[in-house]
Amino acid sequence: MDIKADFEGVLAEIKELVAQKPSDLHLQVCQILKAKIYHYDWVGFYLLKDGLLQLGDYVGKPTDHTQIAIGKGVCGQVAEKKATIIVQDVSQEDNYIACSLDVQSEIVVPVLKNGDFIAELDIDSHSPAPFTPNDQSFLEEVCELLAPTF
Repeated sequence: MDIKADFEGVLAEIKELVAQKPSDLHLQVCQILKAKIYHYDWVGFYLLKDGLLQLGDYVGKPTDHTQIAIGKGVCGQVAEKKATIIVQDVSQEDNYIACSLDVQSEIVVPVLKNGDFIAELDIDSHSPAPFTPNDQSFLEEVCELLAPTF
């Protein structure tokens, strides 16, 4: 299986969806990512509101983490640094906020508008160390596409 080709197909699907501008765009993007990429088990957006990360649309098991402080956990660090963070083994991360015992790894990608942090895409995986540079560049492109929609 050519993972890069998989990403290209999913990216094309998301581009088409963005062009259609459905009212539930962010939820549909979460659904596509979870359904099409095997190792994406929880997919959601956190939005910057009133100085906190607020849980937006997501697919996967419900989480108690509906608000996260900037700097706290992986999500909070991404908001602070405005840079993607990949954690291949969450048990090794000191500042990790566990959403589920099933989660083994996580990637969080910032959504920037005019260089300002406005939201982030958070993906948890139940697989050990599944994230590659291809995941990162694919998800960064998805976030760039979605930035104007926030």
